[in-house]
Amino acid sequence: QVQLAESGGGLVQAGGSLRLSCAASGRTFSTYAMGWFRQAPGKEREFVAAISWSGEGIYYTDSVKGRFTISRDNAKNTVYLEMNRLKPEDTAVYYCATTRYSRSRSDDAREYAYWGQGTQVTVSS
Repeated sequence: QVQLAESGGGLVQAGGSLRLSCAASGRTFSTYAMGWFRQAPGKEREFVAAISWSGEGIYYTDSVKGRFTISRDNAKNTVYLEMNRLKPEDTAVYYCATTRYSRSRSDDAREYAYWGQGTQVTVSS
């Protein structure tokens, strides 16, 4: 059974930083792509960042480029999202996910079969 557990969320002032972690278990972590998504109150879930199985393929949504960094440590079965220069509009529940089959990074939520419970990120102005 695949399980994903996010951690690292919290309350931070605008301009601050947070580092999210997502620990995976239940299958060979290094074989699959990973992604981060977020959902703000009253809004649909949106793609944030994705990383291929090897870590060589990375993709970000435009609004976080230059501020967020996704990375993975296959030895630790963990994916990270380093978030810098946070803005109030980054406030959301952040979810990590892993693809059903694909090794390549993807911004399509339909590619992802397994999801964590989410971690709240709140950025105050």
